[in-house]
Amino acid sequence: MNAAGPDAPRIWVDADACPGAVKDILFRAAERARVAVVLVANQWLRTPPSRYVRALQVQGGYDAADDAIVERVRAGDLVVTQDIPLAARVLERGADAIDPRGGRYSTDDIAERLSMRGFMEELRGAGVQTGGPAALHARDRQAFAGQLDRWLAACRRH
Repeated sequence: MNAAGPDAPRIWVDADACPGAVKDILFRAAERARVAVVLVANQWLRTPPSRYVRALQVQGGYDAADDAIVERVRAGDLVVTQDIPLAARVLERGADAIDPRGGRYSTDDIAERLSMRGFMEELRGAGVQTGGPAALHARDRQAFAGQLDRWLAACRRH
């Protein structure tokens, strides 16, 4: 896999909410597999010196980073995000999507996930305390790394 090629798959990271431990896994994978990793955020991000890792800072509001990813993503790319609506948008474009805990989004379950997200928003809007996501554990990092390795292996086969 060569990140320099214009048709090489890329990894896009919805970086505003991506845990540092997951970014570290991605940085190591970029070097090992020579795959481009692009962190997209509304703020400036520090990245390691690497020919395979870069940051894209976007201006604008709430969905500016999501919109920037959707505009640039291609079929075969991977998007790392916790954002279910963003995952749905990139799946429509033929890209793969995983969350920082290693969960894989699929066209088979994205409608159900969007529905559940909407339901939880309604509960929060009604004042119900739904709690936030649990802390990222070692098993989550391991699941993410495993899912990433499977994607990289599939890219090498194509």
